[in-house]
Amino acid sequence: MSTFERYLTLWVALCIVVGIALGHLVPGVFQAVGAAEVARVNLPVAGLIWLMVIPMLLRIDFAALAHVGRHWRGIGVTLFVNWAVKPFSMALLGWLFIGHFFRPYLPADQIDSYIAGLIILAAAPCTAMVFVWSNLTKGEPHFTLSQVALNDAIMVVAFAPIVGLLLGLSAITVPWGTLVLSVALYIVVPVIVAQALRRRLLAAGGPAALDRLLARLQPASLVALLATLVLLFGFQGEQILAQPGVIALLAVPILIQVYLNSGLAYGLNRIAGERHCVAGPSALIGASNFFELAVAAAISLFGFHSGAALATVVGVLVEVPVMLSVVWIVNRSKGWYERGLEEGGALNPSRARR
Repeated sequence: MSTFERYLTLWVALCIVVGIALGHLVPGVFQAVGAAEVARVNLPVAGLIWLMVIPMLLRIDFAALAHVGRHWRGIGVTLFVNWAVKPFSMALLGWLFIGHFFRPYLPADQIDSYIAGLIILAAAPCTAMVFVWSNLTKGEPHFTLSQVALNDAIMVVAFAPIVGLLLGLSAITVPWGTLVLSVALYIVVPVIVAQALRRRLLAAGGPAALDRLLARLQPASLVALLATLVLLFGFQGEQILAQPGVIALLAVPILIQVYLNSGLAYGLNRIAGERHCVAGPSALIGASNFFELAVAAAISLFGFHSGAALATVVGVLVEVPVMLSVVWIVNRSKGWYERGLEEGGALNPSRARR
């Protein structure tokens, strides 16, 4: 992991402080940024999100989709958890914790918006950081690449319907025009741009040319993420200062969701007889979120000042420590995992050595 990735939680915490301070010192700047909208899409944030998302998508080789059948059990488990369990379990957890248990301690006018942010966060499977988590568990790289490519392809068509369905079930008005525009702007167009650029670079200079561009874009991508967080907290400053416990309360369903879905994916892979090097990244892909997309969608749908935007940023805040804890669990339980495969007859000695 890079230094930035290792200390992502610290950088987010610093952005909270800087954003709140700047929001009080220069409120006019933030108001001007917030007003720069076209069709409810904030143009400065759209530019920042593109700087974050396109370098990640450049790493994805959609040709890997030809190999999804190689680890069909792990692929099937991850797809089931990502698309049939995670968004719906988060909607349930948000309804239970934010809508009921924590309701007395949260701003009444933001309850529905908080739940919406949690749903948006869970509906977007992680893209880039999964490669880091997979590497830390000695995961099968071809499985990880093909699973991420498949998830990205599915996200193009499934993100908007799932979010719209769950927001409707949560009795939240769905701005369908803005939701579809967000999918086009933050998923479809970046995928097309990234893949076209990837092919051109590989054709002109091979993998070395792609690596050089990624090395140049990475600092800009990190700055874009931090700038987006500063803007968000500049707008959210008054609400956070009035109720500083909001962030801790929003983190509860996110943490439960991560451990629930990673444990489910890990256990189902074991039952299915999949190898540990596939089960590890499957559990991590099943639990982590594409928080850059979630932040952008929440801002587009509900605005900078919304509880939805704040809820998605809490996902950024807890991402690294909670996912590192899942990595630790997966690595420490490898012996238990493989004993279960041997006892079930799913893992023979020659396969275990691979």
